[in-house]
Amino acid sequence: MKISQSRPVQPSGFRSRLAGVLLVALASFASGLNAQQGGGAVLNPSHPDTYVVKAGDTLWDISARFLRDPWYWPEIWHVNPQVENPHLIYPGDVLTLVYVDGKPQLRLQRGAATGSEKLSPRVREESMDSAIQTLPYGIVGPFLSKNAVLEKKEYDQMPYVVALRDDHLVGATGNDVYVRGKSIDPDGSYNLIHPGEKLIDPDDGDTVGYEGIFVSEGRVTRSGDPATMQLNASTREVVIGDRVARSDMPPPMYFTPRAPDKQIEGRIIHVVDGVTQIGQYQAVIINRGARDGMEAGHVLAIWQAGDRVNDKVKSGVFDRKVQLPDEHAGVLMVFKTYDRISYGLVMSAESAIHVLDKVRNPD
Repeated sequence: MKISQSRPVQPSGFRSRLAGVLLVALASFASGLNAQQGGGAVLNPSHPDTYVVKAGDTLWDISARFLRDPWYWPEIWHVNPQVENPHLIYPGDVLTLVYVDGKPQLRLQRGAATGSEKLSPRVREESMDSAIQTLPYGIVGPFLSKNAVLEKKEYDQMPYVVALRDDHLVGATGNDVYVRGKSIDPDGSYNLIHPGEKLIDPDDGDTVGYEGIFVSEGRVTRSGDPATMQLNASTREVVIGDRVARSDMPPPMYFTPRAPDKQIEGRIIHVVDGVTQIGQYQAVIINRGARDGMEAGHVLAIWQAGDRVNDKVKSGVFDRKVQLPDEHAGVLMVFKTYDRISYGLVMSAESAIHVLDKVRNPD
């Protein structure tokens, strides 16, 4: 008698249903993981759960503590409307990372580490200068206060030295110069700036600005047209044609690090202190400005432009030159914009950065 071996009977479509369940589970896991990371915001693997803000911190530093890419700060920052000046962060404030609907969120407890949360709104308003800034002000401030770059439209409209007293060919500390131009305030303090090399936009060859070389401070001793200005703290000779700018310190830098709202493609066209290789915390000028949608706080990736090299192995008539790919070299943050150009501060440098390297939206 032939005996047949029985097998477990599988319901119809069992394998298909099992595959479907697995796919749903994997999709749910991936969705939850992505939500936990806040969409595009990926947490720093070593992020703290809480952080007490310290004097000298910058918003970029704090963002980097919690995020792999600090320009995603807006995705995790929670604005509490019940807190005075909710967009500002002060030393002593406590930041706590929580999860809301699976997404990371930073909550602010005002002055919890120092007890200053009990300060009245008026006292807090008077101490706004103590709020942390987005960038290291000691690095950025001098570039702006000394007019290290003169934008073309600004340059054309600036007051200028028209003559030197007593027929001097050059001026120095203690000498008087005559200045023409609008908006000369008798009570104002001024810098005299010598226009240096032209800043050329490589896209169209236009002159978009000039290197600004600080030469002296100046004080108005007599108003009029021309006004008389006495030189002091000169660092080099003052000559006819030097420009005159107010020496007021730029305002504090409270803005949010973020990627641009539109696609940006540009180049570094100047480094402020004249070095050939650019590193971290050096100021650069890019050939994109307000008309291109640039704003203070925008973060751009820097790409080292690939060279064209000779193919020494196969050097046919038409393929002697090979274009090497661009390589990621660092990140910069825009901190001041003009119409066609912007200042940027290099926040990180993975390799040497050069003039004419490319900038674009971060990945």
